Amino acid sequence: MRRHHGWGYNDKRNIRGQKKRLTTAEMIVGPAKAYFMDEISNGLDSSTTFQIINCFQQLTNISGYTMVISLLQPTPEVFDLFDDLILMAEGKIIYHGPQNEALKFFEECGFICPKRKEVADFLQEILSWKDQQQYWSGPHESYRFISPHELSSMFKENQRGRKLEEPSVPPKSKLSKEALAFNTYSLRKLEMFKACGAREVLLMKRSMFVYVFKTGQLAIIALVTMSVFLRTRMAIDFTHANYYLGALFFSIFMIMLNGTPEISMQIRRLPSFYKQKSYYFYPSWAYAIPASVLKVPVSILDSLVWICITYYGIGYAANASRFFCQFLILCLVHQSVSSLYRFIASYFRTPTASFFYLFLALTLFLMFGGFTLPKPSMPGWLNWGFWISPMTYAEISTAINEFQAPRWQKVTIQNITIGNRILINHGLYYSWRFYWISIGALLGSIILFYIAFGLALDYNTSVEEYHGSRPMKNLCQEQEKASNILKESDGSNISKGAKMTIPVMELSVTFHNLNYYIDTPPEMLKQGYPTRRLQLLNNITGALRPGVLSALMGVSGAGKTTLLDVLAGRKTGGYIEGNIKIGGYPKVQETFVRILGYCEQVDIHSPQLTVEESVTYSAWLRLPSHVDEKTRSEFVSEVLKTVELDQLKDVLVGTPQKNGLSMEQRKRLTIAVELVSNPSVILMDEPTTGLDTRSAAIVIRAVKNICETGRTVVCTIHQPSTEIFEAFDELILMKSGGKMIYSGPVGECSSKVIEYFEKIPGVPKIKSNCNPATWMMDVTSTSMEVQHNINFAILYEESSLHRDTEELVERLSIPIPNSENLCFSHRFPQNGWTQLKACLWKQNITYWRSPEYNLRRIMMSVISALIYGVLFWKRAKILNNEQDLFNIFGAMYLGSTTVGSYSHQSVIPFSTTERIVMYREKFAGMYSSWSYSFAQAAIEIPYVFIQVLLFTLIVYPSTGYYWTAHKFIWFFYTTFCSTLSFVYVGLLLVSITPNVQVATILASFFNTMQTLFSGFILPAPKIPGWWVWLYYLTPTSWTLNALLTSQYGNIEKEVKAFGETKSVSIFLNDYFGFHQDKLSLVAAILIAFPFLLAILFSLSIEKFNFQKR
Repeated sequence: MRRHHGWGYNDKRNIRGQKKRLTTAEMIVGPAKAYFMDEISNGLDSSTTFQIINCFQQLTNISGYTMVISLLQPTPEVFDLFDDLILMAEGKIIYHGPQNEALKFFEECGFICPKRKEVADFLQEILSWKDQQQYWSGPHESYRFISPHELSSMFKENQRGRKLEEPSVPPKSKLSKEALAFNTYSLRKLEMFKACGAREVLLMKRSMFVYVFKTGQLAIIALVTMSVFLRTRMAIDFTHANYYLGALFFSIFMIMLNGTPEISMQIRRLPSFYKQKSYYFYPSWAYAIPASVLKVPVSILDSLVWICITYYGIGYAANASRFFCQFLILCLVHQSVSSLYRFIASYFRTPTASFFYLFLALTLFLMFGGFTLPKPSMPGWLNWGFWISPMTYAEISTAINEFQAPRWQKVTIQNITIGNRILINHGLYYSWRFYWISIGALLGSIILFYIAFGLALDYNTSVEEYHGSRPMKNLCQEQEKASNILKESDGSNISKGAKMTIPVMELSVTFHNLNYYIDTPPEMLKQGYPTRRLQLLNNITGALRPGVLSALMGVSGAGKTTLLDVLAGRKTGGYIEGNIKIGGYPKVQETFVRILGYCEQVDIHSPQLTVEESVTYSAWLRLPSHVDEKTRSEFVSEVLKTVELDQLKDVLVGTPQKNGLSMEQRKRLTIAVELVSNPSVILMDEPTTGLDTRSAAIVIRAVKNICETGRTVVCTIHQPSTEIFEAFDELILMKSGGKMIYSGPVGECSSKVIEYFEKIPGVPKIKSNCNPATWMMDVTSTSMEVQHNINFAILYEESSLHRDTEELVERLSIPIPNSENLCFSHRFPQNGWTQLKACLWKQNITYWRSPEYNLRRIMMSVISALIYGVLFWKRAKILNNEQDLFNIFGAMYLGSTTVGSYSHQSVIPFSTTERIVMYREKFAGMYSSWSYSFAQAAIEIPYVFIQVLLFTLIVYPSTGYYWTAHKFIWFFYTTFCSTLSFVYVGLLLVSITPNVQVATILASFFNTMQTLFSGFILPAPKIPGWWVWLYYLTPTSWTLNALLTSQYGNIEKEVKAFGETKSVSIFLNDYFGFHQDKLSLVAAILIAFPFLLAILFSLSIEKFNFQKR
């Protein structure tokens, strides 16, 4: 059914179980005979799990496969399918042998499994010191805790344990060679290469949007560039030769930036590659060569688009051979830097690190490329930097290709041609032979980066082990918690305490004839689907009541999460029909979110906060404003105790599968964050998925404690054990197609559920010691309906149970006498100032604990400042001709854009992580978009201040700028405003784009446009009137204006510029259009840019939401 389904990445919802099955299928289709499977049933219902494990059992019996499978919460039916059992604790084997003999071994040890106790649960609980005693078969006074170490020793002394020590494998000389593998890989090299190539082509097709988007963006920039350097405005003289050279530099720069999306695309593919490489699907070279070579057409296409638009439009030498010479150089540059980007991504493997070294490389290329600072002006001992930059060879080859054309051979009064003069002034004067040397150098760099890419893939690994941050003391305390949690009475004290701290408003939820539709996907319409709307929920009617714990169950894809999303009002698309009432009144979304707690499948939290800080932050913003700080703090403590996280309150949340909390602890934190808002209604989507039986029991106890406080709670749940299933008071059961087939009480020992389904003709009776939940899912499966010609949805509609539900819904849909509809005087629980303080508090903690982001950008500032200072050492006062002024202007351009560009690129992946959390918090009504966005913008200011201060303290004296207080302050102020604007541009791009890739592409677009209209390549007086408005809208143009004018606007020293002698201040006025008397206006505009961008960021956060539900 899903063979043509695209799976996407980890941020997709509701397909985790399907991905698990895909991973399993990916392994099964191979030639392996031994399989080791870890938690393959996560996200699957018990019926599907049973079918899969049953299939594996047949494979092992018929085909002779060897399989070892670890499962969480296995049902008795699934457990019985296994032949052998390995039971472990504390790194020791407690039992290893036939699974049907495990109970006999523990009986010999003195422990008996009670009736209706699932064997798998019993085997786990027997290892816990707190649970063990209840299974002791001897006199109570003779019991003592038998540790896992002692049980392991008893097993080794047992007959089964001794048997394991006996050799069971014949000598190697007697083994059949068919049992051995003589080849590392299953396929021949050519076949592996073809397979990887075909997959790469498929992935490129699936990523066509990115390629089309960036090529379209390139075409737009090319049109703008062509219209800026329009040939009708360009003369053949020395002044315009500088503009032509600037256009060539910009073309190379644009082509280099065009490949930056390769970083994000490559990083996202690495986990899949390393998994397949570790399983010997193929070697690294089989992946690396197609991933590199198949991008050559992309380089050709992008270069062709650029040159076809710009070459004749700008007015380069009108000669076909020179056209193709420039085209070849651009192709090679594109391929060279794209290969470099792939190497960086594969070597550093994380977005933050990769972008750091990407910008470091680009900074070096720009500084040593020969345009911003010609080679003759560089310190002699740094000439090596000039020759290792691919930009150098691109600059030299394109320059001699253009300026050695016949039209530039007019001899000037200095007895030198115009073309040769411009080449000499910029240190690019080489013979035509150097064009082919440049071709060879670029080809060599491509091959070098190809090899480096392959080696990085071969020697690196993306496997990141989980590093929990729990201290051992807390770990032991967690391990000691009982598993027979559901029957304990201690929790009631906790819940009562929470209830006494802040009382809860008890409200019921009813929904009647609820339908949900989406537009039918085009693929289904092509396959003949009859209607243009696809129905996901079909006349769902039910009621959720205070103090009644309800379970929402069904097969995978039945619509459980869809129903919760509809009830919660989280659907961003589709069509909803039906009635939803809260406390008898029609649901109003704005007020409902104030009394709702929604625990999603995916546990979304800020990784840099601790457990207590996460809960405190939620309480601060979600509890009513009349709750004082002391009461709030007490309530937070009560909630932490309720969900049993009080021992872990100082632990960082961390990143899933990398560090911090385990999956089970994250589930409880999600519950705590919602519970601390004191909601009347709590919706939980699969709170036990991915947890073992003991962890699931801890979560369900917390949920039961919450429900007992008078809250309305409903949970979707997969594969519950008997005890967990019977902890629920009521059940809503759904089938495929979004139809309801049961809604009513669970009953003592599941009696009501069993009674209902056993009355249906054809439904088999439940077996002794069978898990009622598993039996229920099996007998209501689609195959069972087909087999017995039963439609459970119709039977339910005709049952008395359905009539009872209708009556209950009708009764609860009438408001209680003297009750009032939900109404709040303000939209948010807290006022704007409190929201801003809370958001700033959280952002401050998050930034302080994010050294990977903040230290790297400070390092980038320091490193680029040191390179900048060495390269332009004491050049600020060397003013003899126009080239010296261009050199210092280039230094200012590099200084302002390098720090700023890295800052706005690095903030993109960092703020994207927090944006996901913001969507959850914003939906919960915690704060306004303005509070969040202004806090995000404000917290950047001190870090940018430190970043710019360090940069200024290094660059200012090393370059030799004038040591006066007002000039120094001007330099710092200008760079600070510029960098802050760049950062806010990055935040703005995140807020208006759906993902990192698109934001990165737009960021490169911004970089190129601000370079084009900064006044560095083409001064303002020479920009066409139809584009000059963009010059004034570009922050960098005002930055360069302020930097150059504040330093040299009052310098009257005379220099020789384009054959004329004039003062520096007059040259700035004539050539750049910079005026000393307008500096105050420039200062005001510089500070206005960050304010304007911050406001746009806030508006975008308010208006755009890229969650699709």
